[in-house]
Amino acid sequence: MRNDKHLAIILRKKGKSYNKISRDLGIPKSTLVGWFSNKRWSVKIKKELEKKANYVSKKRLLFYVKQRKIKQEQIREGFRKEAEKEFSLLIKNPLFVAGINIYWGEGDSKLSNCLLRISNIDHRMIGIFVIFLKKILKVPEEKIRVALILYPDLNEKICKDFWLKVTKIPLNQFHKTQFIKGRHPTKRIENGICMIYVSSRMYKEKVRKWIDLFSEKYLV
Repeated sequence: MRNDKHLAIILRKKGKSYNKISRDLGIPKSTLVGWFSNKRWSVKIKKELEKKANYVSKKRLLFYVKQRKIKQEQIREGFRKEAEKEFSLLIKNPLFVAGINIYWGEGDSKLSNCLLRISNIDHRMIGIFVIFLKKILKVPEEKIRVALILYPDLNEKICKDFWLKVTKIPLNQFHKTQFIKGRHPTKRIENGICMIYVSSRMYKEKVRKWIDLFSEKYLV
């Protein structure tokens, strides 16, 4: 028997891991495995160590998730504070008022998906909202996406060309067109339904905050 084996046994029976014993005594981990892996008492200690490690790991994960949520909320609160400062400067701008009201009436209300998105068949509304995104929210054009929803009687190329002229968003930023079949497969919606969206929690938080401030200003 090695001179240090009895010390390893003492440490192992105290519930020490192979790594800990290896560091303290300078014994290779492979040697410790050979000594203890077939010992029932050591196997029991191994299971207890794994259970403890899993518990600690779970606690760390929960702590990390909690801290991440706190940090994310701090960032979002920063977006809302920024929106408050901008509101007084923008409220007299007709494009600002038009944009937030378009979103108020037609926009995606689900905050968690982080999509600032509207859908409509009215090219004027879509066009104004795109300008609002670019000039008021300062969204880079390359971040704006377009998607069309068409009935089967509509020509996809013609519709894309139409909405390209309206939005001035490059065709490579158009997503795959969705074709739908309703009760009236030949129902005439001349150019289909156009969806404009930006994937950003920041922009969505700001627009929602502007809507809240707008309603508070006029609903006395």
